[in-house]
Amino acid sequence: MSPRVYLDYNATALLRPEVRAAMTEAFSVYGNPSSVHEEGRKARAAVERARAQVAALAGCEPGEVIFTSGASEANQTVINAGWDFIAVSAMEHESVLSAAYKAVGLSSDRVNEIPALMDGQVACSEFELTRDSYARSGSEFSNPLVSVQLANGEIGVVQPVDRIVEIAFEQGYRVHTDAVQAAGRIPLDFAELNVDFMSLSAHKIGGPKGSGALIVRRGCKMPSLMHGGGQEAGRRAGTENVSGIVGFGAAAECALRDLEQMSELRSMRDRLEREASAMSNTVNVFSATPGRLPNTSAIALSGSKAETLVISLDLAGIAVSAGSACSSGKVSRSHVLQAVNAPPEVIDSTIRVSMGWDTKDSDIDRFLDAWAGIVKQHDERRDVA
Repeated sequence: MSPRVYLDYNATALLRPEVRAAMTEAFSVYGNPSSVHEEGRKARAAVERARAQVAALAGCEPGEVIFTSGASEANQTVINAGWDFIAVSAMEHESVLSAAYKAVGLSSDRVNEIPALMDGQVACSEFELTRDSYARSGSEFSNPLVSVQLANGEIGVVQPVDRIVEIAFEQGYRVHTDAVQAAGRIPLDFAELNVDFMSLSAHKIGGPKGSGALIVRRGCKMPSLMHGGGQEAGRRAGTENVSGIVGFGAAAECALRDLEQMSELRSMRDRLEREASAMSNTVNVFSATPGRLPNTSAIALSGSKAETLVISLDLAGIAVSAGSACSSGKVSRSHVLQAVNAPPEVIDSTIRVSMGWDTKDSDIDRFLDAWAGIVKQHDERRDVA
């Protein structure tokens, strides 16, 4: 039996061997990082080394890194920080969209979804009008936030966060960006982006699940979501997950090193899209533009259901997904593709192929072989009908 092919890195990446080794060693570091004795100091040193590794990947200062249980916690720490108005792009991850509408004290008229353009980018011109239009209606907001992801995990489009920042600062917004899908795939520079907050996740870059970070710009006040202790400089209570944090640090170091190899993934992605779309005029690649993550393809086979395509590929030994993996095992219509006004037949038939640190050319060959069989059967059924 042939080994399985994993092409679902945007859902979660394979654990890197360097991470496994670092975490195995960390399991023997049994002190509490808050303790002053030798065992505690060793644990603290391991956490601070990881903090420096994550900071290097993010392009920030180590003191700006707050470790969390994952990016969802990081996102919601920001969203629930007491804003009186929140603007979010319509393509955000559910941990941002849902939190914005459920934030304490906010009603739906104080959450504004910024629409997307058909190319997959957020409509900056619409955001530019947002606060002004509310001001004209008699509403006043003294503490607004805008949250726009750095790159979309379903279609791979990199967002114009630099332009969002320009508009936001002119209108008095604080800016948050979810950089989960961008980390390790395009260079990050928190200082240059000039955002206030940025969320990261370990498991998207080959680290462990359950470990993430919120980057908070020095000088920004950020109320804690977790209370009860002085950990993380008083910004996130709870004894640190030392092994998970160490694994995150090791993954960040590897991801920063591997940025040089992204051109290889881009070449594999381009070959996959070129050959897959050449098999039939019913195959479409969404947003095949230069401003995309190098590892991500959104491919539609019009007339087929996305979940059927995922199952067919799974039976062929290939793991892909239908959109975001943000709800356990559920396949529902993509809010991202709806936001960019994709036709219903495209939305319902789009799968996501995402590559990562262990992807090989032979994996692309296997996918294309399986895809060819699926497309052939699809076109034969269409011809009979």
